[in-house]
Amino acid sequence: MNSDQFSNPKPTTKPVTDSENTLDDSDRFAEFDSVDGQTPASENELVTQIETGISDIEQIELKEQRIADLQVKEQNLKKEIASLQANYSSISEQLSQTQNAMSVVVQESLAHLEQRKQTLVIAIEQLERRSERIRAEMRTTFAGTSQELAIRVQGFKDYLTGSLQDLAASAEQLQLTSTKQPPLAPIPSVEPPLPKKVVAPSTPQFTEQRFQSTNKEIRQMLDEYRTKPDYYGEPWKLRRTFEPIHAERVSQWFFDQGGRGALKTMGSRLQNILISSAVISILSELHGDRLRALIIANTPERLGEWRRGLQDCLGIVRADFGPDRGVILFESADALAIKAERLVKAKELPLIIVDDSEEKISLSLLQFPLLLAFAPDPQMVKEREDDFFN
Repeated sequence: MNSDQFSNPKPTTKPVTDSENTLDDSDRFAEFDSVDGQTPASENELVTQIETGISDIEQIELKEQRIADLQVKEQNLKKEIASLQANYSSISEQLSQTQNAMSVVVQESLAHLEQRKQTLVIAIEQLERRSERIRAEMRTTFAGTSQELAIRVQGFKDYLTGSLQDLAASAEQLQLTSTKQPPLAPIPSVEPPLPKKVVAPSTPQFTEQRFQSTNKEIRQMLDEYRTKPDYYGEPWKLRRTFEPIHAERVSQWFFDQGGRGALKTMGSRLQNILISSAVISILSELHGDRLRALIIANTPERLGEWRRGLQDCLGIVRADFGPDRGVILFESADALAIKAERLVKAKELPLIIVDDSEEKISLSLLQFPLLLAFAPDPQMVKEREDDFFN
């Protein structure tokens, strides 16, 4: 028998038992004896064949052990797969139940919201019909006509009151000459004139004919803003670049309009804020802490732009904005007028600034001496109306 008979056996799926593959030593020696009887070999060859057979037996045992281990792992994997399949089925069932429950909740919520919507639509229609009926009654009944007339009369009364107050203030400022000849008095001894104390008037005047010293001081400040901008100056002093067009608008408001009128908008709220900042800076320099800037705009967003712009241009902080501070922001003209009246009674000087978004100015604002309004561009107003109706 040659060495090919001791080659490795082919692995099979059927487990190999010891009785089928293990040979006793006596059998193997007997086999070797038979081999020796058939084919003569040396003693070294016989030892080599025995060692090869022992090595093959060990390899077979190792493979049997590996097969047993793989079978155990196979059983464990089958158990895990069965457990995972059971968990998957449970989770799938729970997910299906959750989706069904959520679908029911969403449907109920939508039905509830739809019902509320219908209720609100009906209520709005009822209120609109009621409003139309009340307006029709006001137009046809005596009480409604009387109320409308009373509103118009009150508005005209407010206008007359403001006009009369302006007329009285102007009359008080007139310097009337006396027609009586003063009696002759003895010539006093010549003494050096005492310096006169300059008192700022309660109602400021900026026209060319009066207050030449104030006029000159204002022009000097405008030239300084334009030629020597101070970007790190004190609070309430203009800190931004001031162009000639800005100086022209400020001069127009001071000297042509007497500190009370409307300027054409610059096309940008930031440019309007720059002009307003220059006016506030000049008035603050002339009147000190008496000045109060009252700004009106129709939305909080626009008021926020004014607050940030004034902080940037004047170097002020958020603490300078408030009911008792230097700058007060308003959305309502009535509230602004009430605050301005209180400031006047407290000997303060209110400066009313109207944003270009305000298409109408309340008559109650015209009674105060300092009013700076920015008139919107008619083309921009037309574009806003077209966008609104479209």
